[in-house]
Amino acid sequence: MKIKQTITAIVPAAGVGSRMQHSAPKQYIELAGKTILEHTLSKLAELNELNTIKVAISDDDGYFADLPHIDKRIERVSGGKERADSVLNALLSLADNPPDWVLVHDAARPLVCLADIQRLMTECIAANEGGILASKVKDTIKRGHTHSEQTVPRDDLWQALTPQFFPYQALTNALSSALKNGVTITDEASAIEWAKQPVKLVAGRSDNIKITTPEDLDLAAFLLQKQQNESTS
Repeated sequence: MKIKQTITAIVPAAGVGSRMQHSAPKQYIELAGKTILEHTLSKLAELNELNTIKVAISDDDGYFADLPHIDKRIERVSGGKERADSVLNALLSLADNPPDWVLVHDAARPLVCLADIQRLMTECIAANEGGILASKVKDTIKRGHTHSEQTVPRDDLWQALTPQFFPYQALTNALSSALKNGVTITDEASAIEWAKQPVKLVAGRSDNIKITTPEDLDLAAFLLQKQQNESTS
């Protein structure tokens, strides 16, 4: 299916990544010779379907300006205190010439597969409803605090990934309303769910990990090398 809709990508990248125990925000930590954010933006830049790539950066960020120029479609926008604030700022910056759809992707997910993103966009546009990349939960899940109190059935449990893909106006309205009502928003899908609108689950590769802790960096380096080997074999 050829995508004929206008699409903007949004990358919230204003966080400090304190769990990484690093002097720089995690998106600027080096991975295989480039920063994590460079890897992520380079991956998105391969998508010809995108009209613009909005990167939400903290106003006092001292790193982004020094990154190599990756793609002319990349534009900086002011980030907010929380992820949801950064995404909403990016959405509002598009209000004068809004796209049909927005693709929101974590800055710290540089390993996302392009084929997964294209399948997400194609399936959502065909169904005319938003959706997210997700992977089925494989492990046994326990509920409890200091002790296991319950084993949770995992048949219908999914791990939310990114990108998350929604109609521009629907996401803007849902996110704005949810934040005004003090709703805790953990991802874009949670705002859409709060607005009682559908969120399609599209299966994605489980190696689309989010780099959050120091041990994730070692795993990401291994997976990146594996993906590069796959692409050249």
